[in-house]
Amino acid sequence: MFSLPSLPSWLPGLSSPQWGSGLLDPVLQGLIGACGVSVLNSLLRVYFFVSCASNPRRRLERQRLRARWALLDAVHLAGLALILTVLGARVAALVVLEFSLRAVSTLLSLHKGSERERLQLYLLCQYSLGCALSCGLSFLQEGAPHRTLNLLLGLWLAALLSSGARRLCRHVDQLYELHSSQNYCGVCLGLLAGAHRLPPLLTRALAVAFAVGDLAAVALINQDFPTTSDAVRFWTPLVICYALLVIYMQEEQRQQPGLQGQVQTLLVRMGGLFVLLLTVGSWLDLLGILLSLLGELWCLASIHTLLDLCQIQVGAPPRASPKH
Repeated sequence: MFSLPSLPSWLPGLSSPQWGSGLLDPVLQGLIGACGVSVLNSLLRVYFFVSCASNPRRRLERQRLRARWALLDAVHLAGLALILTVLGARVAALVVLEFSLRAVSTLLSLHKGSERERLQLYLLCQYSLGCALSCGLSFLQEGAPHRTLNLLLGLWLAALLSSGARRLCRHVDQLYELHSSQNYCGVCLGLLAGAHRLPPLLTRALAVAFAVGDLAAVALINQDFPTTSDAVRFWTPLVICYALLVIYMQEEQRQQPGLQGQVQTLLVRMGGLFVLLLTVGSWLDLLGILLSLLGELWCLASIHTLLDLCQIQVGAPPRASPKH
């Protein structure tokens, strides 16, 4: 007689739901990843606004940066947290590894003074950063005796950082031009003198996050293979696919550097991974690729203004000259 417990037998790779911390932990990891993306987005908005404020011809760009609603930011944060929660660990690991390879290839091909490409890389890493944080937490907290409590503490810290970054962004949007011109606010004067240090700071922070995420991604993927030969059969086509995708994407981004080119490149990347996982993955992995496509588009929709600013090559804000 048919019974509910027999359902998973014909659904390969689908584990039965576990209530309690088994469901709470992925939610906490997704929220932490979304908060990390929110911090990065807010700091980039601060940097771009300070850069535009230092150039009188960038008035229109400053208005575009101001024209965003706090409600939309909250919806974006909640939507990204939901996607990271539902996304499978293997697909998240593949996203992290794919972006890391693409980032290394891009950084190695950069020339001196290519600030635009570096800033564009920061913008495009947002969804991958969320996956890296989620993978890193899943790997580091695996088997921990107080895993849920640790994730709750991590979420509290991530929420504090995200809230502080959003407050800084709102303060800069509303008061930076007034305070920096009248030498009134310590925060705005600090940004006037030291906003050029934000990109190197972000570089170091992202390097640490993706280094941990890459190690966690490799470990999480290898857990599914009982033997070395099974792992080799998976990794060999994956590396070849990634290498071909990186070569293709670099050429496409040179020809179409705008938002439309990024969307086309995204479709090619996810299409390549989808075809690859048709042969070496499970059906849940294919659903995860479609979910990742949605997550990437979700993040692109929130940064289209900043991507446009990258195309006009917003330079670093000038350092404040010492007064005698």
